Amino acid sequence: MSSRRARSRLGRRNPPGAELEQIEAVYRRSTARLRRVAAAIIGDRDAALDAVQTGFSIAVRRRAEFLGDGPLEAWAWRIVVNEARDVRARLLVRDGTGLGGAYLGGSRKPDVLPELSERQRLVMFLRYYADLDYPTIARVLGIGEGTVDATMKQAHARLLEEVSP
Repeated sequence: MSSRRARSRLGRRNPPGAELEQIEAVYRRSTARLRRVAAAIIGDRDAALDAVQTGFSIAVRRRAEFLGDGPLEAWAWRIVVNEARDVRARLLVRDGTGLGGAYLGGSRKPDVLPELSERQRLVMFLRYYADLDYPTIARVLGIGEGTVDATMKQAHARLLEEVSP
């Protein structure tokens, strides 16, 4: 039995941190969705796979930083989404043009979508594509649940403006 579990059985509070087995379980459960989200953010499937792998290697290295104040899965999502955004930013700087196929950050957006802010696109994407709930989206993006709700309402209003006569 690990010393952490032994301390817990003695009634002492567990120290912060995540076990490798817990991170592996999140990886196995979420990797396909995370790859799709990263691909949509970056606009490149190969780079998305690298971003997910890098994100989880960061999570493993920083597992002691997990405070347990929210779900481990949300903490891992946040790391991977941030890594995907960083990859996209590096590619945009390197190429100087933008990634035409990127849903969230490329220079070419579908004609049916109005100009939404990056936060609006990301919040809507995490809700409708990744099927995350508001508390998880808030944790992933490091914003409040009220901000998620307000951002969704603003994005919906903007979409309605676009399709209304």
